Amino acid sequence: MNMYLHELKAYRKSTIIWTSALIVLVVLFLSLFPTFSKDAEEYKQLLEGFPAELKKAIGLSVDSLATIIGYYSYAFLYIKLCGAIQAMHLGTSIVSKESREKTADFLLTKPVTREKIITSKLLAVITSLAVTNVVFIAATLLMASLVKTEQFSAEILLMISITLFFIQLIFLALGFIVSVIFPKIKSVISVSLGTVFGFFMIAMISSTTEDAALRYLTPFNYFDSAYIVENASYERAFLFTGAAFFIAAIAASYIIYGKKDVHSV
Repeated sequence: MNMYLHELKAYRKSTIIWTSALIVLVVLFLSLFPTFSKDAEEYKQLLEGFPAELKKAIGLSVDSLATIIGYYSYAFLYIKLCGAIQAMHLGTSIVSKESREKTADFLLTKPVTREKIITSKLLAVITSLAVTNVVFIAATLLMASLVKTEQFSAEILLMISITLFFIQLIFLALGFIVSVIFPKIKSVISVSLGTVFGFFMIAMISSTTEDAALRYLTPFNYFDSAYIVENASYERAFLFTGAAFFIAAIAASYIIYGKKDVHSV
């Protein structure tokens, strides 16, 4: 418990910064909706001139932008990007932080198992992400209720917003296994940004080509907002794929870290 609380405290500043950033994004986007919906027809005519491939790549659906759910679905694409960077950064820091700060050997001399150390760190990171999502979702629902120009489904809005946490868990697991395999990462933010933007580009290509197989390569396309709006549910195949990757990556990280030699300072 002490290690968990210590790690949670260590991530406190990061959690506050990222949570604030996500809130600023959603407030900024949704505050523009009343103006956008008021001149929806003019915007539609303007956007009709955009190439179809570009609109697919950036998740821009002209017909749905006049509704708050459709507008939020478009804005959510960029919110997911920021959330993924946060999760990847935290996941990559789980093990690499100790190696970078040269405290790994000191930590492992304590009368605790490696599994307990990693579990405490992992739970602290998941807690930080959970706090971020709770505050973010509350801010989203509040802001949507303030700027709405018509009745909307709070359930659908909630379902779309929750997918941020699902995507973050996937990137957390990816960052975790990267930090275990390559513990001496000098620049965590560079690795996090490069990885997340790489998957984001794949998502844009997948959306442009509408290649179903390519969707499985990027978590950004696992939870399609249009599908959620239409069916009020998630696509099971991608939900299971995301869950399977998370479990497999976490399990592999535990196994590798348990057998890995930790060099002393």
